[in-house]
Amino acid sequence: MPSPGSGALAASRLPIEETYLELLAEMLDGMDVSSRGQFLQRYFRTTTHLELHEAKCLQLWEQMLANRKELSEQMGRPVSLKTVLMDVLFSSGLIRVPVVMEYDEYRKLQVSAVTDPLTGLSNRRLFAESFEKELTRARRYGLPLGLVVLDLHRFKEVNDKYGHLRGDDVLRGTASTLRKALRSSDSAFRIGGDEFALLLPQTDAVQALALSRRVETVFVEILRPLGLAFPVTMDHGVATFPQDGEHAEQLIRIADERLYRLKHAAHNQRAKEALRFRDTPQAATLNQASQPVSISAGRAVKHAGEFEVASSAAAQSIANQNPFVAPSSAAYAVQRKAERVSMVGTNAYAIVGEQGERRARVLDLGFGGVALEFEQPEEFNDSLLAILHVPILPPVRVYLKPVWSRRTAEGAFRLGCHFVA
Repeated sequence: MPSPGSGALAASRLPIEETYLELLAEMLDGMDVSSRGQFLQRYFRTTTHLELHEAKCLQLWEQMLANRKELSEQMGRPVSLKTVLMDVLFSSGLIRVPVVMEYDEYRKLQVSAVTDPLTGLSNRRLFAESFEKELTRARRYGLPLGLVVLDLHRFKEVNDKYGHLRGDDVLRGTASTLRKALRSSDSAFRIGGDEFALLLPQTDAVQALALSRRVETVFVEILRPLGLAFPVTMDHGVATFPQDGEHAEQLIRIADERLYRLKHAAHNQRAKEALRFRDTPQAATLNQASQPVSISAGRAVKHAGEFEVASSAAAQSIANQNPFVAPSSAAYAVQRKAERVSMVGTNAYAIVGEQGERRARVLDLGFGGVALEFEQPEEFNDSLLAILHVPILPPVRVYLKPVWSRRTAEGAFRLGCHFVA
């Protein structure tokens, strides 16, 4: 144990580097004066690059121990030997400028303290600080602030099947997704293992939801080169200031609740839809398709004639089923020859165009056609090529004839199509 006269503190209360200094103090206390002076001379030369006489080294060491005891009593807490060393050297004039590292190195330390080393995103510590600053700014100027909490579905399976190196690739892919999809005013953070958060200044709930969906779409494309045997998806929960709360804790709690509520509902629905779709005639038909799916032009025209403007009651019913679609008397309905299977909540998507330049979500799919959703309004010819990617099945090439289109409350663009020759 260190002797009481050395002013040493309990090692258990200090970090590892300070424990080393405690052991140094204990060792020196047991040396004779000559050996202590020689050791301290080499010690100061190594740690401070100062060439000092043995007598001066002994004097500085005793002064360090005395100052350390005095400062600890004044502050009511332990003061490290490292701190006292710099204090004594500076007050003695041996170090004239109190800078002990280059500014660039200092900046690197600052950045490292608030940066996740794997993804390069800001960490949870900076998230908390940034959230409070953005809330203060939003209150001052009466502006909305969006918070999005994200996590990765089936990420653990990636680690289990492919190993943690591939899991790291997925996390880095998530960071790339956020950098690519977000606006310059937005901020992204890694707040846990596979948990991320977005701060969206001047963003209301509708805009935050639309941005979250864009992030999900970009994420699928970013992960595609990894060639995973199963889809890793991104779930989100959104909360906005001031509608959902005034304080950071409230908004985080609400966003978390929405994340897990939507997460479980979506993935339960996804499993049901995949099982239901597997046993439908549509799945059997598409499984047999090695060439573009086609039907007669006359049949396509016949189906097109079956579309009609829905009544206001039907439009309201559609809106009730999907709270993100604004009620509209211009919503379209169709009397279908075969039931369509909803693809909402799955990873179903379509690559549209001869060069595959556009991407859309597949909302539903049937024997006669498909409903797609684009993020932005699109103009199409009477016939367009698409490659459908749906659960269970391999990619299927189809030719489509647009029949109806409309905008949603979120600003997305929905397009109903028939399969055509």
